[in-house]
Amino acid sequence: MDREKVVVTVSVTGSIGDRTGNPHLPITPEEIAHSAVEAYEAGASVAHIHVRDVKTGKPSMVFELYEEVVSLIRERSDMIVNLTTGAGARFIPDEGDPIGMAPGSTLCKPEKRIDHVLRLKPEICSLDISSMNFGRHVFVNALPHVEWMAGQIRDAGVKPELEVFDIGHIEIANHLLETGRVESPPLFQLCMGTRWGIPATPGNMVAMRAALPDHAIWAGFGIGATSFPMAAQSVLLGGNVRIGFEDTLYVEKGALATSNRQLVEKAASLMRLLGKSPATVAQARELLHLP
Repeated sequence: MDREKVVVTVSVTGSIGDRTGNPHLPITPEEIAHSAVEAYEAGASVAHIHVRDVKTGKPSMVFELYEEVVSLIRERSDMIVNLTTGAGARFIPDEGDPIGMAPGSTLCKPEKRIDHVLRLKPEICSLDISSMNFGRHVFVNALPHVEWMAGQIRDAGVKPELEVFDIGHIEIANHLLETGRVESPPLFQLCMGTRWGIPATPGNMVAMRAALPDHAIWAGFGIGATSFPMAAQSVLLGGNVRIGFEDTLYVEKGALATSNRQLVEKAASLMRLLGKSPATVAQARELLHLP
């Protein structure tokens, strides 16, 4: 494998924020797919996909939206598709009832969280493996549910991208590996700077990288102002890169990004300064151990 190549994932739209933060945020399936393919032309080989309600711009779990996005991307490119399974895990407690859910909660059965993955069979899907405070809500990933989802994803022939937001989360990933629910080599995403996960600092990324299994494939990203520093740090440590509107709305301080392509172009420029370059899709498949 070519060690000078870096797999770039474009995180196209995410599930937080709306166009009040950046008017260029992709919302509709056509916009999401178009933005992904533009980023592909700039060097991204993987598209990490969330979908949104076309009228409100809010996060959605509607299968037909995922189906349309995947179909459009596959018609227009050979990109590797990575679908989220993070939707359906948000818990906001009801102030009058400690076990009640306040408006904005999205908790649902694990079957619903992975239905689109089992039906569309992307090459990769994200798998959040631990519960945590996440901004003002709780991100709920009960271990029995995570174990079940991991087994179903494995049986569908999809590679899970293990999302770890703190160093202890890696122990859950090791459990999934040891029990055969996740196959080797595992694919990790080091998610840094999310409130209240591990802060996005060079030292913390070094510590997270050191805690991974020896044979792990990994990428790292930071949120907001840390996005490009963490992209560079990941490259320096031998990892891959994720960048996109899910992680930052700005291309530099005070300047809103106009597209995911612009964000990928800047990340690619940073890589080249460090002696690396974006992997093609064929190279990415080899580096990620995909069929």
